[in-house]
Amino acid sequence: MDNNYDLKFVEDELKSVKEKLTDLVEGTEIIACHFALVQVKVKKTKYKQMTVHLQFSKDYPKSGILVELKSKTLSEKLLNKLVNICDQEMKKYIGQQQIVPVITFIKKFLDDNPFCICSDELNYIKNNIINSDIDKYKMKTKSGIITVNINQDRFNMEFVITVPDKYPAEAVRIEETGSNFPSYLRKVFLSQAEEIARRCVSKPLKKNPKAAPFEPKPSLQPVFEFLVNDCIRKYPRETCPLCKLKTLPDNPEAVVKDPTDPNHLERVYCSHIYHFGCLDKYMKTPPFKDKKCPACKSVIYHEKWNVTPKVAEDRWAHKEAKQRELEEVVDFLGD
Repeated sequence: MDNNYDLKFVEDELKSVKEKLTDLVEGTEIIACHFALVQVKVKKTKYKQMTVHLQFSKDYPKSGILVELKSKTLSEKLLNKLVNICDQEMKKYIGQQQIVPVITFIKKFLDDNPFCICSDELNYIKNNIINSDIDKYKMKTKSGIITVNINQDRFNMEFVITVPDKYPAEAVRIEETGSNFPSYLRKVFLSQAEEIARRCVSKPLKKNPKAAPFEPKPSLQPVFEFLVNDCIRKYPRETCPLCKLKTLPDNPEAVVKDPTDPNHLERVYCSHIYHFGCLDKYMKTPPFKDKKCPACKSVIYHEKWNVTPKVAEDRWAHKEAKQRELEEVVDFLGD
């Protein structure tokens, strides 16, 4: 392409960039700076960084400088949008030096947008997880905070998720701010969501020597999918695997709080929920070894029934013996 730009103007601008850019804009590194190409790395964190490719338009500075963005960590869709914004922004500087302003603008974008590193996750969440007809979803861009209220039937849960500055190397933080689910379930929801987030960023305790070096994984989407799809949407419609009736009542105000009530909810290790009375009877009836969940065939684990098969069998045998003795007494009195 034939260039008719002001050679002396470009020469002066290139000299100014070499001398001042890294001091003026923190987190920048000049890779190339000549007439054919200006290439600058702009970095906020290890994951929030990009390389800016700049070329002088043929009648520069009467038109905007040409911008191309590359990144190994930021999404292509986000970069394309940012290029369009930069093109609009540079119209303010027609007739002036534009390299420092465009680099400053891009660095400010990285500084002010914690969500830039998770834009693909956010698009997926809004398009595939959030139901805009019944849910509420609000993003506070500068603080990196997402406020969500998810509704299923008459149950709901409101929570806040914070995307930290060092994301994805640092996991998202989760806080519940309101819910009408049973308190026991809410604690399970949050503790397991936090564990999912932790596993995304923490090396496994037992390292596989054949595995690739550990790299943190994004935790926002996995946490959202678990809380919404595997918890809030799921449990209001779950049935007890034993009696086949809904485990939670239709009205959240009718949730049973007494742990000894037959209709009290119990959640086992495999995540299925039962009525206490149904599960208690099932766990105290033989066979006792490797008692399976009827819903998924996984072995049932629960602290309330944490006894060995031998102890459970002895208790059952003792109960049966007592029952037979009682029946014999009744028969004797009947005679």
